[in-house]
Amino acid sequence: MATFKYQGRTTSGGQVEGNLDSPSNNAAVAQLAQQGIIVTKIEETKNVAKATITESVLHMLESMGLDAILTSDIINFCRQMNALMRSGVPVLKAIKGLAGATTKKSLKTALLKVIELLEGGYPLAAAFGKVPKVFSPLFVSIIHVGENTGELDDAFLKLSVYFEREESTLKRLKAAMRYPMFVIIVIGLAIIAINVFVIPTFTSTYAKLGADLPATTRFLMKSSKFFIEYGPYTGLGFMALIYAANNYLETKQGRYIWGKAKLNLPVIGSIYERTLLARFTYSLSTVLKSGVPMTSALTLVAEAVDNDYIRVRILAMRSDVEAGITLYRSSVLSELFTPLVLQMIAVGDESGRVAELLEDVGEYYEREVDYDLGSLTAKIEPLLIVVVGCMVLVLGLGVFEPMWNMSSAYKEN
Repeated sequence: MATFKYQGRTTSGGQVEGNLDSPSNNAAVAQLAQQGIIVTKIEETKNVAKATITESVLHMLESMGLDAILTSDIINFCRQMNALMRSGVPVLKAIKGLAGATTKKSLKTALLKVIELLEGGYPLAAAFGKVPKVFSPLFVSIIHVGENTGELDDAFLKLSVYFEREESTLKRLKAAMRYPMFVIIVIGLAIIAINVFVIPTFTSTYAKLGADLPATTRFLMKSSKFFIEYGPYTGLGFMALIYAANNYLETKQGRYIWGKAKLNLPVIGSIYERTLLARFTYSLSTVLKSGVPMTSALTLVAEAVDNDYIRVRILAMRSDVEAGITLYRSSVLSELFTPLVLQMIAVGDESGRVAELLEDVGEYYEREVDYDLGSLTAKIEPLLIVVVGCMVLVLGLGVFEPMWNMSSAYKEN
């Protein structure tokens, strides 16, 4: 709801001015005309209101991620809206009921904003579009189609299924990476503890003995000295490097380069790529089934992929389709898909069943991702064992080899 400042004349010729809340400029003029005011000048004003303490706390919680709207919240909302729509409950009443029932402040705030816009005359899709941090362009587009075709219940069902699949894939990725990340963190902490607390004890002992030390022991002593003397500076430098890298990744070029680099990571790069392609193909299938045109669908799905490198490829596909090239040919030019997937897209192009076959492609990629995630730990575990084994070997040789040398020298004497 926007605020408009207007000037006009009444039917008796008197001049009037004031402010009016209305969803649009034309709606404001119409409202004033009903009041007998002929508008001579109207403009939107920027309504800058001070946030209340509650709103300030809410923004702080959202910035910390403590009250962020999760995918599961959107899934529940879509499921409940689907059930209410099928039961014949009016849209406004349904959203009011869900806003009153939710305990999450951030979601309640978003739904109250949607309710305010609906009461001001906005269509449902446009109202959702005014809350872009909660409802994505893909969400809004599918609701728009459902609203125009009278199948809102089906639109909410499609969205719930789509977000459920997204959440399931994300959970599988997190579960697969949990063990390797835990081991890597423990290894890092162990290296720090050994260099700061363990090695200095043996260093002082060997210094008193005055014996010639082997290379591994000298390496450990230098490493420990570096950690103790330069560790804090190294930590600060590392934090500065992370800060600079984050700033660079906020740029368009940085996001593109990092998006491409993630696809080439060892072991997990191919899994990540197939996860993105599964998201792309299933998202495109969902949007096309909802009745969105191909070019608009590719634009929406490009935003949902969350990787700038692949996003650029998808937008190039959209440009090709706009130029009259078939989806199959544009998919070949993108170099994103395997020959088997390209064959399925070609069949869909020829038979007019692109949406159905794209869904099959998404399921194909998901099966591959499931298999790779199941074997991910088996692939990474030997590498982690080798790393831990090398650490133990170097530590063992560095600590005990001088003892063995001194023991051998003592026996010879």
